[in-house]
Amino acid sequence: MTSRFDAHDSIDLEAGLEAARTALAANRCIVMPTDTVYGIAADAFSAQAVATLLAAKGRGRSMPPPVLMPAMATMDGLATDVPLVARNLAEKFWPGALTLILPAQPSLTWDLGETRGTVALRVPDDEVARALLRTTGPLAVSSANRTGHPAAATAAEAFDQLGESVEVYLEAGPRPISGEALSSTIIDCTLTPPRVVRAGALSLEQLRTVAPELLDIDGHSAIDENADAVVPMEAVETSEATDVADAAVLGEDVQRTESVETAVAKPAFEIDADAETTPGTSAAQQEDTNGVTAGESPRES
Repeated sequence: MTSRFDAHDSIDLEAGLEAARTALAANRCIVMPTDTVYGIAADAFSAQAVATLLAAKGRGRSMPPPVLMPAMATMDGLATDVPLVARNLAEKFWPGALTLILPAQPSLTWDLGETRGTVALRVPDDEVARALLRTTGPLAVSSANRTGHPAAATAAEAFDQLGESVEVYLEAGPRPISGEALSSTIIDCTLTPPRVVRAGALSLEQLRTVAPELLDIDGHSAIDENADAVVPMEAVETSEATDVADAAVLGEDVQRTESVETAVAKPAFEIDADAETTPGTSAAQQEDTNGVTAGESPRES
C-alpha cells in the first residue's frame, strides 16, 4: 500500500525516511525530491528493484537510470579510471545539477540495464535526498514520470503518473525550490576530451571555467565556436538575387529576409531540457523527459 509523508514536518520526515529505507530494502520503489525534479528511486544493487523502477516508468533496459550518491567520496567505489577532469568538475559542482558518465567498477554486482560498462553518477544538492542516501547508500534514480510525460515537480504530480507502483512518496514541495525546472547537465567523461551529452541546469560556460577542453553537445570545442563566430562577409549578401545554394556550401542553413540572405548555423539535433540520454542510445533517439551513450554522442535527473 502506498504511503505519503510530508518532509516539511520533522516527525513525519523521520517516519518517511524510515518507511523509504524499509521499502528500498524490500526491493520496492520510492519517490524522493532532488534539487532538479522528483525522482523514482530503487536499490542500485538489486536487479529486481531496478527492473521494478523501469517497469513503473514504462521503459526498457536500453535506458538505464543514473545513480545518486550522498557525497563525492562514494565515486571511487562505483567508478574506476576516473580522469582528473571529472574529479575537478565534481569538486566544483557537487552537490549539484551535474551528472558524470564514468567507467563502472567491474567488481560491483549490479544490473542497471544496458550500460556498456559505464555508470552515470551525481550528488544531489537536496537535504532530504542526501539524508536518505546517507542511510541507504547509492540509489538508482530516474525522473518520477512515465516515459514520454513531463517530469514531476512535486510528489503529488509523481503519484498522478506512477500511482501504486511506488510504495513511499516523500513530499517536500515544488522542485526546484526556485528558478526554472531543468534537469542535470550530463557529461561523458569516458571520452577524451569529455563531452556534454545533455544540456541542463549548468551552462557550458560555467563548466568550461573548470574544464576548458570540454566539447559541447555537437562535439565542438571552445576554439571551434570562436572560429564559427567569425562570419565571412561572403556569407551575407544584400542582393535578392543571391543563390541560396552558395551559402549552403558553407554547411549552414539559410534564412531569407526581405533583402538579406543570412547564413544561420543550426544544431544537428536538440535534446529537451528534461530529456534523459542513456548508454547505448543517441540523443536523437531519446523519448523520456529526464536521461547518452558513453563513448558515443549521447545518457538523467
